[in-house]
This record gives sequence, structure tokens and C-alpha cells, in this order.
Amino acid sequence: MLVADPRAAAAWRRFRQDLADSGPERRREMLRRRANQSRTTDLQMIGRAGLGHVGGDLSVLDILTTLFFAVLRVDPERPDWADRDRFVLSKGHTAGALYATLAAAGFFSAQELDTFAGPHSALNGHPNRVKVPGVETNTGPLGHGLPVSVGMAVAGRLAASNRHVYVVLGDGELQEGSNWEAAMTAGHRRLANLTAVVDRNRLQQGARTEETSALDPLDAKWRSFGWDVIEVDGHDHLALLAAFTAPRGERPTCVIANTIKGRGVSFMEDRVEWHHKVPTPEQITDAMAELAR
Repeated sequence: MLVADPRAAAAWRRFRQDLADSGPERRREMLRRRANQSRTTDLQMIGRAGLGHVGGDLSVLDILTTLFFAVLRVDPERPDWADRDRFVLSKGHTAGALYATLAAAGFFSAQELDTFAGPHSALNGHPNRVKVPGVETNTGPLGHGLPVSVGMAVAGRLAASNRHVYVVLGDGELQEGSNWEAAMTAGHRRLANLTAVVDRNRLQQGARTEETSALDPLDAKWRSFGWDVIEVDGHDHLALLAAFTAPRGERPTCVIANTIKGRGVSFMEDRVEWHHKVPTPEQITDAMAELAR
């Protein structure tokens, strides 16, 4: 199993303190820069490995950055701390985005990212809880993360813990019926310690979600299962931060984060072929230059 990088973890703590001490516009800029640094890292990882899910990685990174660098009660040097918040990436095929975020926070050395998807690497194409600190459960087969997260929320309640459970789902993933069984259970049990975040980029492998199996009105569906719903721009870090830290009622919360697949790279944005396409070295150079601007 990988181990924490103390220097990176210390930098993560300084970042979080600086963020807490800053005004809104500086917070926005700090989180934007941090997310784009992870986008650059992700592009480099996928380029080296020759595989990955770059479009979904880029759409979810503002969500992951806001959670790990501003919200989650976690400790990179104590990944098994009992009262930590739990985070589950249900759309496990975007593992590259999660690995880039975890390394930046100091859960393990950034040098390990060079091994992404390589032989015997801990950093597989889907996250593995026994190999990677910060990963709470194995994900990849879609529709599993929310049911597991419901169980984590029930366990937290039974333990009388103040830990909170956050789970990020893909919108195409919501076509899996297991999600709605889990949503029904969470609503019935009034699991206020559970937040589901939908990466609503409206694209899935091969087509748009609404062409494949329509999800709208998505907010009404979640409410009908007994959830509070907040809809935000999934690339607005302050809006995400406000949604994640809003006073909680007595029901689970769904944050519908409207995003753009391939966010930050103009020739990838809202293009279905970038679900699983690997950029050329020249395209990676152009993408990194665009992100740097």
C-alpha cells in the first residue's frame, strides 16, 4: 500500500488554512488554480499510460478539488482516522482525477503517478481501497458507490459519529437501478449525514444521457425519493463550497453539479469522443498551454 508524503500533506494543510483566511475571490482563484494543476497532472498521466477517461476526469476535478482542499475532514497522514469524513468516487473510471487530487493532498507521493495503469501499479484504472490511501471502497462497475455510501452513513449513525459521507456519481451512471434503490433507502432512513454529488456533464460513453435514457427532471426525481436538492454550476468553486457546507436538514442531500465534459480544454469540451480517447503528445502540449492561461 502507498504511504503519505509528509511534505505534500503539510502544504495541503497550509493551503486549507490560507483558504479559510482568505476572502471569496481569493478562495475562488486558489481553488481554480489548484484544480487546473490537477488537470495538467491528469493529462500527463493519461498520456504516459496511453489510456484513461480524460473527459470525465476534467469535468469532475472542480468537485474533487473543492471537497479535498476545502471541505472534507480527513488527514492524509492518518487515512484510517476513525472519525474522518468518507469520500466515495462512484464513477470509478475517472480514477485518474482522484489520484491526481490525492497526491496533491499528500496521501501518497506524486512520483507514484508516473506508474498510473502500469504493470503491478497500485494506481489501477479503477481505485482500490487496499492499495491506495484515501480510497474508501473499490469502484468501477457503475451503480455500486451510492449503495455502499448509504451503508457507510448508516454505520456512522449507529456509531454516533459526526462523520459525513460524500459520494460522487456520474449522470449516465444514474441509469443503473441500484442507485434508485439506494436513494429510496437513504430517503426512508433520513440519512442527513449523506451527500450525493452528481457530475451532470450530460454525456456518457457514446452519446448524450438524454438520448440514451432521459434523466430529466433530475431534481424532481431525487426530491421524490426524500432528498433535499441543490443545483449549482459544477465549475464554480464558491457555489460548490456553499452547497457542501450549507446547513443540513433532516434528509440526505443531492448536489446536482452542472458540468462540461472535458472542462478547461476547448477541443475536448462537450465532445462525446473524449470519454475514453487518449490525446496525442501534441494535443497534451496544447491542452496544458490552454490550462496555464
